[in-house]
Amino acid sequence: MLSDKYLQEVFTEMSQGKIQTIDPVPPNYEHRSKSTMNAVKSYILENGLKSGDPLPTEAKLCETLGVSRSSVREALRKLEALDIVTTRQGCGSFVGEMSMQPMVETLIIRTALQHSTGDTSLSEVVAIRRALDLGIASEIVTAMKGTENPQIWAIVETMTAKAKAGETYFREDIEFHSEMLRCLGNNLIQQLMSAMWLIHQTTIPKMKSNIDRELKNTAGAHRKMLVAAEAGDLASYIEAIEQHYAPLEQLLKVNQQQH
Repeated sequence: MLSDKYLQEVFTEMSQGKIQTIDPVPPNYEHRSKSTMNAVKSYILENGLKSGDPLPTEAKLCETLGVSRSSVREALRKLEALDIVTTRQGCGSFVGEMSMQPMVETLIIRTALQHSTGDTSLSEVVAIRRALDLGIASEIVTAMKGTENPQIWAIVETMTAKAKAGETYFREDIEFHSEMLRCLGNNLIQQLMSAMWLIHQTTIPKMKSNIDRELKNTAGAHRKMLVAAEAGDLASYIEAIEQHYAPLEQLLKVNQQQH
């Protein structure tokens, strides 16, 4: 099916006198659009471009890739939605940040849609978070052994104080995990963990169960994780991770029973 953006583009070019007639649209237009997208991605890879680097002009891309301007524009629009390309009005197109935001938004909607059927998606997200935390546990403990982390301790103290007051601490939660991951110097794992956390925290507040009773246990688990990491105690660190996720798993179980 032909996109509305393509039709609007054609009519605009006609009104500006750039084209006089509308040529029949090839039946494989969508295939060509996808091929152009792949060609632009290949161009980025082959030329070693990085986030923020400028892309050639539309005219140059048409010449280089051997495709029409309409195909290039449609491809750039779709790539922008994926954060692979970003367009700045009056400046041209650039390589995007290639963040996980498109994936996050899709998973948030998917999780919300499945919420009424027993939170299957959220259970999967929690399972992924837990697996990631356990998977990098050894690296975290090795990197943090013998270190002092006053900034992370300040976050833990804030979490503890809020828990005692019956307040949630979503912002401090992600700050804690982000700071713990920083020692690994792995941007991809940080993005992935942050993405899973965002999906998780977007859905948890909507659940029917009372999460207040679990606040203290979860804050305590974060404290134990930090103590174990600084002490280089892998076994205790893993035990703290399990303690961290136990309330979440129980919360999901209770909420599923209420549906």
